[in-house]
Amino acid sequence: MAGKVKWVTDIEKSVLINNFEKRGWIQVTENEDWNFYWMSVQTIRNVFSVETGYRLSDDQIVNHFPNHYELTRKDLMVKNIKRYRKELEKEGSPLAEKDENGKYLYLDFVPVTYMLPADYNLFVEEFRKSPSSTWIMKPCGKAQGKGIFLINKLSQIKKWSRDSKTSSFVSQSSKEAYVISLYINNPLLIGGRKFDLRLYVLVSTYRPLRCYMYKLGFCRFCTVKYTPSTSELDNMFVHLTNVAIQKHGEDYNHIHGGKWTVNNLLYLESTRGKEVTSKLFDEIHWIIVQSLKAVAPVMNNDKHCFECYGYDIIIDDRLKPWLIEVNASPSLTSSTANDRILKYNLINDTLNIAVPNGEIPDCKWNKSPPKEVLGNYEILYDEELAQGDGADRELRSRSGQSLGSKGGRSRDSGRTVLTTWK
Repeated sequence: MAGKVKWVTDIEKSVLINNFEKRGWIQVTENEDWNFYWMSVQTIRNVFSVETGYRLSDDQIVNHFPNHYELTRKDLMVKNIKRYRKELEKEGSPLAEKDENGKYLYLDFVPVTYMLPADYNLFVEEFRKSPSSTWIMKPCGKAQGKGIFLINKLSQIKKWSRDSKTSSFVSQSSKEAYVISLYINNPLLIGGRKFDLRLYVLVSTYRPLRCYMYKLGFCRFCTVKYTPSTSELDNMFVHLTNVAIQKHGEDYNHIHGGKWTVNNLLYLESTRGKEVTSKLFDEIHWIIVQSLKAVAPVMNNDKHCFECYGYDIIIDDRLKPWLIEVNASPSLTSSTANDRILKYNLINDTLNIAVPNGEIPDCKWNKSPPKEVLGNYEILYDEELAQGDGADRELRSRSGQSLGSKGGRSRDSGRTVLTTWK
């Protein structure tokens, strides 16, 4: 038994268990000594709660940071990004530059968002500036498209407010918080359908920040052709890409599951050109790094933790990427055979970085694995390497001066070139 990693999970998914078994690791129960626990977000809350006072030892690691929700709760993500912008502004950082209308030139990557009920008056003020706009309402703490709806009239939000007060499932004391965001009503369409990108990002440490991008993300498509028509606001098959919703549509395809690999998206190269496509992907990577930098100061950087996040990005018809949300437990359910292979490999590569050589973890190591073990991950940002670069270089990249062959990601050669903005 000596020297073998002992694992526990409360998420019974074959892509996890097959990976543990392939390594010859030993399954134990949570009450026994364990080294590696792949746990749900509910369990992590209990492990790190003040009441339990649980202390992890140096040979134990888990797959979430204690307060991961600073990034993965919709309201907290927006709050942290807003705070980050203000701090950069105070420092006089060129990244926080605004145009003549007071709009951020570079940090404008999250749709205009308010918290409800707290920001109701601010929202009304904004809504009245463009009364024909459509907004999307989402409960802060739910996933898989649950509880989401679209509105384009103030009367609808008043009705929601009345209904939710009398609703039997929300007690007055814990009235559920919602975010309301300006709906991106000009999404880039493929075959007339709306889609978003699900990208996987692994963070091994927040201070210093070190994160990896998984090269095999995918696009999730709606089953029904997109229309901005207000008569279709209630049709979630038109508007929401979540598989949990789309799989109930009559046009859902069980073979490909409404998914494309991100590599297929390079079809944009043939329609929009290589340079534009490269710039789009560089912008997406930049957004991800900025969102992680925004939460790094508040994140409890526990050395026993790593995290694989699921990023949801929407691209509009001007090829501008928007960060929609970040998931703490991206689904490990496989809707298709290709999906299962992708997720099995994702977990395999994640474990190779988080648990080097499959040996018993040691929290004292510096969490910087050699390139050979990265698999389909590539290093996206390493704060230690980037210390000397500064915001001016980031800014040059944002304004398009140093993207492409010099600083961009070399896709053709298959090897990663650290981009200049890092």
